[in-house]
Amino acid sequence: MQDHRQENDLNSSVYRRTLAAFAAAIGLGLAALAATAQSQADPILEARDAWQRKDAQRLAAAKANAMARKHPLAMWADYWELNLRLPTATQEELDAFYARWPDTYVEDRLRNDWLLELGRRQDWSNFAAEFPRFRMQDDREVACYAQVVRHLRGNDVSEAARQAWLAQTSATDQGCGFMAALLYRAGRLAEADLWYKARLMADVNRRAQARQAVAIVGPEWAQRFDEMYDNPARFLARKAGTGSRAEAELATLALMRLAASDPLVAAAQLESWSSRLPADLASWAWASAGRQAALRLLPQAPDYFQRASLGADETRWSADMLAWRARAALRAGRWQQVVQAIDAMGPAEQADPAWVYWKARALQAIAGDAQDGEPLRAEARRMLESIAGQHHYYGLLAAEDLGQPLVLPTPPVPLTGEEKRAVRRIPGLVRALQLIEMGLRSEGVREWNWTLSFTSRGRLGERELLAAADLACEHEVWDRCINTSERTRSVFHLEQRYPMPFRREVVARAREIGLDPAYVYGLIRQESRFVMDARSHVGASGLMQLMPATARWTARKIGLQYTPARLTDRDTNIMLGTSYLKLVLDDQGGSQALGAAAYNAGPARPRRWREGPELDAAIWVENIPFSETREYVKRVLANATYYAARLNGGEMPSLRGRLGHTIGPRPAEEAPMVADLP
Repeated sequence: MQDHRQENDLNSSVYRRTLAAFAAAIGLGLAALAATAQSQADPILEARDAWQRKDAQRLAAAKANAMARKHPLAMWADYWELNLRLPTATQEELDAFYARWPDTYVEDRLRNDWLLELGRRQDWSNFAAEFPRFRMQDDREVACYAQVVRHLRGNDVSEAARQAWLAQTSATDQGCGFMAALLYRAGRLAEADLWYKARLMADVNRRAQARQAVAIVGPEWAQRFDEMYDNPARFLARKAGTGSRAEAELATLALMRLAASDPLVAAAQLESWSSRLPADLASWAWASAGRQAALRLLPQAPDYFQRASLGADETRWSADMLAWRARAALRAGRWQQVVQAIDAMGPAEQADPAWVYWKARALQAIAGDAQDGEPLRAEARRMLESIAGQHHYYGLLAAEDLGQPLVLPTPPVPLTGEEKRAVRRIPGLVRALQLIEMGLRSEGVREWNWTLSFTSRGRLGERELLAAADLACEHEVWDRCINTSERTRSVFHLEQRYPMPFRREVVARAREIGLDPAYVYGLIRQESRFVMDARSHVGASGLMQLMPATARWTARKIGLQYTPARLTDRDTNIMLGTSYLKLVLDDQGGSQALGAAAYNAGPARPRRWREGPELDAAIWVENIPFSETREYVKRVLANATYYAARLNGGEMPSLRGRLGHTIGPRPAEEAPMVADLP
């Protein structure tokens, strides 16, 4: 991490530009603002630190200091101070806070916090008054409390509450659990809904959420659930029964847990259990075994899904089950099953470009064996045309499948000076840049994103978004530059969406060691969005998000003197990251898809994932078992295609050429694996 003293240096060009912009926004001279900023910055950092440490006395003093000095970020100190004591706060105190900071991110953020507190207090009167003023409307727990209020007012909220309950996945979410228990007792949620939720959660190994659902049915079932979850094999052998629907549900959960550890063993058990379970539960258990087998890339997966689908309503399966049914069928070349799986998905999933693309591919394959395949080919073409030209992995693939050249969109008309000045007068954007410059990146990012959508001006228009992205680029806040520009729909600004910071260093280093610079840029953009001090939850650091152990190993390999403090140094991170990427890419035979997967998930996993049949490279990517790695590979390759266009003077290369035609077991002629590659 960079030293905060460096980040807060008033002589930095970024900070001075931020001060200038803020001065213009509030009508102060730059010299006057800079003169007070030295003393004003410290109270905000002090307040944030006190809030994190839950030091109420210190926080109150920092807030008073910031307010007295009219610090331009005083609202944040005010927010942290009141947030810390929300359990004892009054509605009058909240109303006064809203009046002090109207039309700001902290007003809406504190309203969100207060709504949660009111829900916990069951203060439904104040909740009902506050909820319509909550702009973000993005908190699932708040949404569940809102359904409670509607229910208490006599509205039939059965379906809306059921959907909210099924979508809730957080173990710490009190609001949706409270809502479900209340509506179950009122007869508005059925016992079947609770067991369905338990299956959904157990299938993705969310024990606490599954148990919460079962506990609403009754405490005795929660106790039996614990016994089942701890040892499903023993439960099935000794305690499972099917005398009642609840007992059959527990037996199904046990079979699902067994499948999570060994789908082949679970399938063997299902041969005898299927006839003892209700048809819908037997179907679910087989589908769960199919999903687990597909995650392990086992050839039995399509057969398990086929057993599950016999006489079943597949639309009741989870979205993840249906996605893995489609992937397993793709891997096996069972195109009819691909179509069946996608047709069973909900409207939102069917509209996803990935499933639009794969259904089109499936229809094309089926048409080849049909006596009259022209209608199928026409439908496939229509589907591909619906996504071709969209600026993502599947949009590029669709265009190439249609034989269309990849062409960059027409660049937007350059921004005028007034358009640029107008966004510099938006206080929320100025505050966001100042927060980021001070080292408060999380707060700055949230302030920035909220301002783009929720100020009194309303959601920013396309030209305003381009101007806001330009502001972020000018301040070298590259992640906000990219993300803001990506919000535009009618225009595509290549330089904003695919910026090239440190171009001389990255290109020179890549070419020096034989890497494609566009590939390197595509990976950095996905790893860190060019935030030099980015740090992941697992400890990866810097532009290329290297783990400390990987950095040490790579430094030894290339003979570079290394200390942990150098990991966030730009040039050191680029040198180590590109060196490691080159070693990974060579280990994977030069395949950019395999190399990206190895960079993200570690080299050992793609070595295993490539075993089995020789697959179309796009099918192999779609079957990567880790969702994070699967999306990572797609985005890195699409990013690299656009960066190649920038490096090649605007000419778009083939994504298919970068992806490769097939991926399969390691050929004998490939170089030996690097045994100790981390």
